[in-house]
Amino acid sequence: MQTSRYALVIILLSACIASRPPAPTPSPLEFDKANLDPSVNACTDFWRYSNGGWLVKNPIPPQYTAWGYGSMLAEENRKILREVLDATASKPAVQRSANEQKLADFWTSCMSEERINEVGLKPLQAEIDRIDSISDTRGLQEEFARLQSMGLNVPFAFYSNNDARNSAEVIGEVGQAGLRLPDRDYYVKTDERSKQIRDEYVKHVARMLELGGSSSVTAADQAQRIMRLETALAGGSMTRVEQRDPEAIYNRMTLDLASANAPNIDWVVYLKQRGVPNLTSINVAQPKFFAELSRQMTATPLDDWKAYLRWQLLSRLASALSAPFVDENFRFRNAYLVGQKKQQARWERCVQRANEQIGEALGQAYVDRKFTPVAKRRALELVDNLVYALGDNLSRLEWMSDETRKQALGKLGTFVRKIGYPDTWRDYSALRIADVPFVANELSANAFETRRDLNKIGKPVDRAEWLMTPPTYNAYYNPPQNEIVFPAGILQWPMFDIAQDDAFNYGAIGSVIGHELTHGFDDEGSQYDAQGNLKNWWTVEDRKKFEERAECIVRQFNSYEIEPGLPHNGKLVAGESIADLGGLIIAWEAWQKSLEGKPRPSVVNGYTPEQRFFLGFARSRASNATPEALRLRIATDPHPANKFRVNGPLSNMPQFSSAFACKSGDPMVRAANERCEIW
Repeated sequence: MQTSRYALVIILLSACIASRPPAPTPSPLEFDKANLDPSVNACTDFWRYSNGGWLVKNPIPPQYTAWGYGSMLAEENRKILREVLDATASKPAVQRSANEQKLADFWTSCMSEERINEVGLKPLQAEIDRIDSISDTRGLQEEFARLQSMGLNVPFAFYSNNDARNSAEVIGEVGQAGLRLPDRDYYVKTDERSKQIRDEYVKHVARMLELGGSSSVTAADQAQRIMRLETALAGGSMTRVEQRDPEAIYNRMTLDLASANAPNIDWVVYLKQRGVPNLTSINVAQPKFFAELSRQMTATPLDDWKAYLRWQLLSRLASALSAPFVDENFRFRNAYLVGQKKQQARWERCVQRANEQIGEALGQAYVDRKFTPVAKRRALELVDNLVYALGDNLSRLEWMSDETRKQALGKLGTFVRKIGYPDTWRDYSALRIADVPFVANELSANAFETRRDLNKIGKPVDRAEWLMTPPTYNAYYNPPQNEIVFPAGILQWPMFDIAQDDAFNYGAIGSVIGHELTHGFDDEGSQYDAQGNLKNWWTVEDRKKFEERAECIVRQFNSYEIEPGLPHNGKLVAGESIADLGGLIIAWEAWQKSLEGKPRPSVVNGYTPEQRFFLGFARSRASNATPEALRLRIATDPHPANKFRVNGPLSNMPQFSSAFACKSGDPMVRAANERCEIW
């Protein structure tokens, strides 16, 4: 599915879910003390203290690479979606709405494993033949455009985006893509583990090409050539840290300038092939990548390019193909790279695909079941309280000048809040789903979303659009539209419960709301003004003060290792870690404000309300993960490992130290001269 680069700022809280029922909901003012680990001092390792019992009782199921409280909630959401899909598929066809018919056909085709295995590669044969018939560079570019129209970003991506300098304008943008290892660094790092991964990757590519019909000798040779091409493209790609700089990825230029940078790409012809022939300029997010791509279009033999395109087609659609492709794809991507022991059940995989491809049609039924108007009102109240607390905080910041403060408060005042589900549901009338092999429906859904995305270019910004589906366990801040978005899928127990103790609610979902709000003022978000434009609104002195405080976060997380000799990249996780700290402080202040004029909450199970606030926060980060998954995370994910998402911000908070009577010198108490303070 094509997405704008701002999908990358989405705040992912949990991605790996196991097939088991959720824990029973506790009574409103209770929590299960058995989930704690009293053998660990709260002032030594609060993440382990607050979650140690739960972690022991909840090992990672073999079909997943991580399992946490958030995973339990997400799994419950999936089960509800399965019930909806099963009910829709069993309903007589004459009683189904148009969207229900699409859901039924998509679900049935995905679940029809026997049919998928029977047809094999037949649905892709015409595309494979087309790739094999490429005879020149012009034909190569034409195939790039064709594959991209099918939702496959090969070897680059083209999509719509708000112009960073004028957020009211939707423009076309091209960005680096085309690599099948998790990150460009996997191609260039020289440590032994990286070399082993590359060797295994080449074997994986060869196996997939063999499944696609190549002989073992030919496949092995082509895999080496594909690796050389991808390595060249990786060499021209920006690092993840470099891409966190909005200025670095804003390079809007005329087509003439784009052609001068990448002379072997005919942008006029390409844009006509993509159905947007009237564009006179595009944003080239990574000019160096496109210069290297252009060079490789003639430097790399055409037969190597054709092998690369066949590989990309098979790899990107492997999960929708027959069992041999699914199994080999799982062996490398899931078992080898992230330590997953067992394939997910087919129904889980099909629910995921339905949610990703037709999620707003599916989400309407989910909202009806799981997100009441009362819950929405309570969630909005929490958001409003957090916005007020952040405004109060900004008003009191000693290091911020009045000039910058005025701009900051103005930006906060324009924040758009989206809670639960869209006001207007997506129109799927142009989506063609039918009783056909699953990969055909997958490609049809890809093509629909690609065309829907490109149709936005040159039109007014749709400020009602959501980048996530309602059942998603997730949330995000979107800088160009200055909006915070909380799908109904995350506004459930144990993250949020209208009957739950306020201390827990503010510690859990409140800290997430605060996190999203402060993304508008982190090292990236702070570069966008109230209208969502990339524009400096800080005084020179205030920007310097902010960057010094942000650098404290970078140093702190550089010191955290997931295993000996494998530290976090502080610059990669800076934005999320700034938001974690800021979100927690804002949630605390909002909770304190909510207590004014009320009797002090009682002690529960021996824990004060202040302690329960921090226990609620830490509980939301309870998660076991495989070593392989953690290694991948610190290489590619802007979020730190969950242990440090808890211990990191809390060690900077005197409020935490006071709540648990921690002393100077305790591991959970950073020295005053090392304490990171931004908000």
